[in-house]
Amino acid sequence: MATSTRQHTDAATEQQSDRQSDPRDEPQRSGPTQPTGPLNVAQKLIADHLVSGEMTPGAEIALRIDQTLTQDATGTMVMLELEALDLDRAKTEVSVQYVDHNLLQGDAMNAEDHDFLRSAAQRFGLWYSKPGNGVSHPTHMQRFGIPGKTMVGSDSHTPAAGSLGMLAIGLGGIEVARAIAGEPIYLRMPEVWGVRLTGALPPWVSAKDVILEMLRRHGVKGGVNTIIEYHGPGLAGLSAMDRHVIANMGAELGATSTVFPADERVREFLAAEGRGDVYVDVRADDGARYDRTDEIDLSTLEPLIALPSSPGNVVPVAEVAGRDVSQVVVGSSANPGLRDFAIVAAVVRGRQAAPGVSFDINPTSREILQDLTKMGSTFDLIAAGARLHQSGCMGCIGMGQAPARGGNSLRTMPRNFPGRSGTPDDAVYLCSPETAAAAALTGVITDPRELPSQLGIDYPTLDLPQRASVNTSMLEAPLPPEEATKVELVKGPNIGSLPDLDPLPDTIEAPVLISVDDDISTDTIMPAGARALPFRSNIAKLAEFCFADVDSDYPKRGLASKDDSGHIIVGGANYGQGSSREHAAIAPRYLGLRMVLAESYARIHWQNLANFGVLALEFADPADRERIDVDDVLRVEQVREAVQADAELTVRNTTKDEEYAARHRLSARQVDILLAGGLIPWLRHQGAQRKR
Repeated sequence: MATSTRQHTDAATEQQSDRQSDPRDEPQRSGPTQPTGPLNVAQKLIADHLVSGEMTPGAEIALRIDQTLTQDATGTMVMLELEALDLDRAKTEVSVQYVDHNLLQGDAMNAEDHDFLRSAAQRFGLWYSKPGNGVSHPTHMQRFGIPGKTMVGSDSHTPAAGSLGMLAIGLGGIEVARAIAGEPIYLRMPEVWGVRLTGALPPWVSAKDVILEMLRRHGVKGGVNTIIEYHGPGLAGLSAMDRHVIANMGAELGATSTVFPADERVREFLAAEGRGDVYVDVRADDGARYDRTDEIDLSTLEPLIALPSSPGNVVPVAEVAGRDVSQVVVGSSANPGLRDFAIVAAVVRGRQAAPGVSFDINPTSREILQDLTKMGSTFDLIAAGARLHQSGCMGCIGMGQAPARGGNSLRTMPRNFPGRSGTPDDAVYLCSPETAAAAALTGVITDPRELPSQLGIDYPTLDLPQRASVNTSMLEAPLPPEEATKVELVKGPNIGSLPDLDPLPDTIEAPVLISVDDDISTDTIMPAGARALPFRSNIAKLAEFCFADVDSDYPKRGLASKDDSGHIIVGGANYGQGSSREHAAIAPRYLGLRMVLAESYARIHWQNLANFGVLALEFADPADRERIDVDDVLRVEQVREAVQADAELTVRNTTKDEEYAARHRLSARQVDILLAGGLIPWLRHQGAQRKR
């Protein structure tokens, strides 16, 4: 497979001639070790971009990155990090800054962030997608995605691009900044989990039910340290956008990424977008093997739904049918395709949403809204009582569309963590567009297979356009280098600075300020929503929202600890699941966090903690977690020596006079970063070393 040198030839995405694709790898490490024998798609993509390391599960590898994606909720920090890295110009083939999260402009702050992001895109040589163009993932797929390429993004749903045969990985912003600067990204080689699909989806069942079935079987930790690769004859019935639905929510399984082959369905999609010339065939070799295997017969699936408040809490819709519904929301990156909106429009055509149901539609891109309107489907939705919102993430991230207290909200979105909707004690269910449409009409959770008998609605046959309403003028191309260097960053009063990060101390002795259970998400650590998101580039202000739903006094107590010894957080299994937002590491670090002691970590947050100088330790005996209380003082001595020696550490509870064994899983490179106080001071040190 020869993809590393292929250039994007679409007129809307021609690259500047100064872009470089050969990253500088520091410190120098051993060359890459290529696998032999038949390869699956994930192995091909990794082998084609391998800079160093061995493709053995668990070993640290470095990958060359072709494309990056940033969005405004995390992108402001990335742009500040690029400034801190003294970047002259992006060295990737394609880097795009999207504005799709902070769209509500109740005051000047979000608009000022948008101005800053546009100026930063111009200064550093990125594409810029202005507010209202669409959610980053489907828009990038439509305009920039190329089979065989690698991409990292400062958004945990970046793996959605795997639907095109790309290797796409969500990371913290500072890692993405490094990729933009031409550096490789490092990760532990995942296992490749092959999921064979057979059969065809029956009526009233769609791609959302496929990923919900995976979550029903395996839960939110089932895909940790894996790349999920779908293969088999069942793929023929899944369009590229159907695959996007599945790849997007692989993040909810904890997977590093999800990949599909680039086949005829991908070729059809790219041709419809006017980009057929960038198609590259990427398929598994005959005889390719997988580290784990699973199989789904699509013909046996039924409509499924994730109950509050976890994407892994999945049951058949029929099991909870009849529960009252007060809100239905269709849209977001999890169900972004034209089909997903058109099927809802066809189901509700000529009918009215049930009394008391707020029926909300947020299209995922301008292109999809244009096509939906040409089909007449927009009229059908509005006539049925739908509230049409702007193209963007909106309710998915808690930016508007917050449901009423005590009411059930059915959403086609990827996450239903507690309070993520913007309403405390919310009751959010995740479902397919078909199930959402059925609830909108009936006012209760309804198995959509009952619609023919209940309302006389047969499963619609859709006539989708063969050519998309391509609109390339909505994207601003990178400025030529000579113009870019003259651009001044536009920093309104809400644009802050990165906090100073001091080196890791040799002794940590500090109180436990927070203790949490399993599966705590980054939404809980650092809430999003309309109140907090405007402060994404103002860490001092944003930190005031930290752990707001766990302990409202935490920000004040944390800040008080900062001038003393700092503080510690104790967690359960899968600590930091969900969003890639590095703010969940930066803000607690700003408040004095020095160490987290948990049973296990979600991959991205674990990386983010090291990148901002926070020691992430795991209990050797998970039962020890129950022995530690809030306000206990924990002490760890000779920290620097122990982490460098990869030795087991002893955590002493000086309050209870107890000791607990703990360990870390950091690579030698990550240890160096941690000791320096984080990735930014480490990179500054590396730069100083090069100048000597």
